[in-house]
Amino acid sequence: MTAALAAVCGVAGLVVGAVLPVVIERVPAKQPVSGGPFPEIRAGMRTPSGWLAIGVTGALFAGMALRFGESWALPAFLVFAAGLVALSVIDLRLRLLPNRIVFPLGEVTLVLLGVAAIGESDGDAFLRSLACGFGAFAAFTLLHLVSPRAMGFGDVKLSFVIGLSLGWLGVGETVLGLLLGFVYGAVIGLILLASKSRSRKDHIPFGPFMAAGALTAVLVGNVILDWYSR
Repeated sequence: MTAALAAVCGVAGLVVGAVLPVVIERVPAKQPVSGGPFPEIRAGMRTPSGWLAIGVTGALFAGMALRFGESWALPAFLVFAAGLVALSVIDLRLRLLPNRIVFPLGEVTLVLLGVAAIGESDGDAFLRSLACGFGAFAAFTLLHLVSPRAMGFGDVKLSFVIGLSLGWLGVGETVLGLLLGFVYGAVIGLILLASKSRSRKDHIPFGPFMAAGALTAVLVGNVILDWYSR
């Protein structure tokens, strides 16, 4: 049953990934997302980056299905994954994490986790999600105040959504996911500096690294934490 669910979610992820260019192109341009026609879908399928986004979204959806099975929390994490893919692409292109995606992503995730808490009779997980969301927001706000150039306020707002989602899994996963974002950013930053693709004065978007750290913690965070605690 889990394999069948993963296959269905994987196909759904491919469809979502094909549609994401509509959001990716229109939101930064402050255009309506729902109005047709949708030439962005066809244009996205004509580029390697478009197909990469489709493949990544499909793989993430399948991975989420394998991770959560028939859990009530699965829809929340599917939405979470799709939102992070869209935000990562936009941040890489424009160094921007639009409120028109971050805020709805947080709201929908909050509602879906609330439904999951009711469905699974697990109010403690929901309260932990809220606590981790606000905790991550406070920590990133402090980093933003200390170094605004290194930590934009878009990253701060995204940290709440990430903390909210990872908090459902546990405090350990939350800390791991946020920490991995910094690790990924540092490693890639050093590689870019060493290859002279970027200089120390160039700003590297942090949103994609936050997304990568969060998704790693969701998909294999329990494995990493179990290994670390041995």
